Amino acid sequence: MSRNLIEEGILDDHRRLRDLDRIELEEEWPPAEWESPEAFLGESLEELAERPSRWKSIKSTTRDLFETLLLTLLIFLLIRTLVQNFRIEGSSMEPTLHAGQYLIVNKFTYRWLHPPQRGDIVVFEYPRAPNRDFIKRVIGLPGEKVEIRQGRVYINDQPLEEPYLPKLGSYSWGPQVVGEDEYFVLGDNRNNSSDSHTWGMLPAENIVGKAWISYWPPQHWGLIQNSHYSFASPE
Repeated sequence: MSRNLIEEGILDDHRRLRDLDRIELEEEWPPAEWESPEAFLGESLEELAERPSRWKSIKSTTRDLFETLLLTLLIFLLIRTLVQNFRIEGSSMEPTLHAGQYLIVNKFTYRWLHPPQRGDIVVFEYPRAPNRDFIKRVIGLPGEKVEIRQGRVYINDQPLEEPYLPKLGSYSWGPQVVGEDEYFVLGDNRNNSSDSHTWGMLPAENIVGKAWISYWPPQHWGLIQNSHYSFASPE
């Protein structure tokens, strides 16, 4: 009898230990967490299915951004090929143009349409310092003989009418024949201009473009007017 009681007691102890193990196991791994794949993975199946589409959306956005930046760069390079901004410094082109005036320079006319014409106001790289840009007016063309007598310009011995000048310069120069692919340029403010009468002919390759539009300050807004010349009667 006592032996049976002992065996039953041992069995009860085993049952209690087994129940304790089951309780601990259930606490460590709650059955609710295993009820569905969503509970185990922490995401719904719909969310898992959306992962590839999210990645595609990110890739699409990145591609669109890259294409926009590339297009912007191409437009910028195209604009830089056709036009250029220029700020006037100094008084060499007064009274036609003034210090602090901002211009748009037309770069495509001379490149694809026609060479510079007499009277054009051009922006160019200064031959003695190519990192500096100057602005002057074209006076003498390739092959022409240019001479300045007491401020009056002569082209092939014919006096040139220049109605835009407030007064003639006070110097003489030449005569000299303009070389091939060269131009003779002068500032409108003849006595206060570093130009061809001081440093020589302008190589055509140094010309950046034609002064086209003045856009700042507002009172000077508009197209740059280039002169059409006539020759005066010989003196």
